[in-house]
Amino acid sequence: MTEYMVLIVGDADRWWTTMTAEERKHGYEQYSLFSKSLVERGHKITGGAELHASTEAKHLPPGTTTETIGGYYLVEATDLDQAVAWCELLPDCYSLEVRPVVDIDVSA
Repeated sequence: MTEYMVLIVGDADRWWTTMTAEERKHGYEQYSLFSKSLVERGHKITGGAELHASTEAKHLPPGTTTETIGGYYLVEATDLDQAVAWCELLPDCYSLEVRPVVDIDVSA
């Protein structure tokens, strides 16, 4: 299995400033379905988190960031296509970027 990072790209602040409580509830239900579906199929979510608002972030060097990351998952999948297919379960209010994680062998 290969580990993939799913970056949740978009205005994370929108989740709390413009979405209704019902829309947020539905979104969290979709995130929960994503997690359950992977576990039920014997796969792992090896990490992930919802991130604080971009207003609480520091950009280095200042003024260089153009995209906002609202959260991420680390998942194990057999290939990129499988990881992307699972992402269809996530809320569609954000863009997603899925990419393999580099496995660095420090023993070599």
